[in-house]
Amino acid sequence: MTGRVVEPLLDAAGVGPGQAVADLATGPGYVAAGASARGAAPIGVDVTKAMVELARELHPGIEFVRASVADLPFGDESFDTVVGNFMILHVGEPERVAREIVRVLRRGGSVALSTWDVPERTLMFGVMLDAIAESDAVPPDDLPAGPPFFRFSDDAEFARLLSDAGLEELEVRTIDFRQSFPDGETVWEGMVGATVRTASLVTSQSDETQQRIRAAFGARIAEFRTNGEVELPTSVKIASARKPRP
Repeated sequence: MTGRVVEPLLDAAGVGPGQAVADLATGPGYVAAGASARGAAPIGVDVTKAMVELARELHPGIEFVRASVADLPFGDESFDTVVGNFMILHVGEPERVAREIVRVLRRGGSVALSTWDVPERTLMFGVMLDAIAESDAVPPDDLPAGPPFFRFSDDAEFARLLSDAGLEELEVRTIDFRQSFPDGETVWEGMVGATVRTASLVTSQSDETQQRIRAAFGARIAEFRTNGEVELPTSVKIASARKPRP
């Protein structure tokens, strides 16, 4: 799903030949690879050692470094473009990260960041969260507080983050598509196996509550079965901006 946003994200940032591009929270390096395919010179950054190793294995011709996006190991004005695909919703201090982006960005350089839209428009999350709510699940006491996952689903809030960091020419656009899955079980396994906080919320419940969540999820996901597959409406926000020129 996140791979479907790579090209729109690069388009929003205006990535092209010869540009120095920082891909923040690069993960497996797909955005960096997309930038390289356009003739840019990307550097992928990720805080996780395993992700950096995977990205290097998948894309041996691209540079990847391990670092926090809140403390980038680059000098001032090192990049023409900075991009982050679903990065901003995972950081604890987004304002600090935005300031760090501006620091490493050259004058006139561009930024593009993506995030999920609200659960009502991104049904992979919406169906699961509705099922949890219906089942009266209570967050475990040892689940630490995290950043508001859908904070930047709000256009004004997303634009404000970049504006307050000193960027201009702000634009927030919405991309809608339908994501197909073989069946509801695939969606369930993805949410429980590939998320952190949502998975913890489910697996920390009693067996009885987990069964209620699973049953409610199955009933809701069945509403989206079409031609033997599950098709879930999906929506993504992409915010772009530019650093003022001298």
